[in-house]
Amino acid sequence: MNVALRGRGTRTIAAGALSLALLSAGTASAFAASSSPKASPSAMGSITVKAGKSTVKAGDKVTFTGRTKGLKVGTKLVLQHEKAGKWNALNGSTTVKNGSSYSLTAKLNTKGQEHLRIAAGTTYSPTVTVKVT
Repeated sequence: MNVALRGRGTRTIAAGALSLALLSAGTASAFAASSSPKASPSAMGSITVKAGKSTVKAGDKVTFTGRTKGLKVGTKLVLQHEKAGKWNALNGSTTVKNGSSYSLTAKLNTKGQEHLRIAAGTTYSPTVTVKVT
């Protein structure tokens, strides 16, 4: 009988210690989240992109469409292309519309494979490739 009580007591103490540890960890992470600087909405957002055409002739226009998540209506979106390992803005921009969608048309002049993305601050879409002939 004494062994059974000791076992139950040990289990009770262990369960209490585990509960306390979980509560302490939750409180610590809540404190850390509240004391950290607020992240901007664009840092927490996402952007999708789809090119209207995968192959175009030099000088032709391509329409890029997609949706955003976590970005405010009116946020400026810029079309970028990768050149020599760096992302540069092209002459194409638009804003997020009601319903979190956007549409952007740009003329592509440089022949070859264009690696393109949509950017809003520090939030970027996945890269799409358009072949310009």
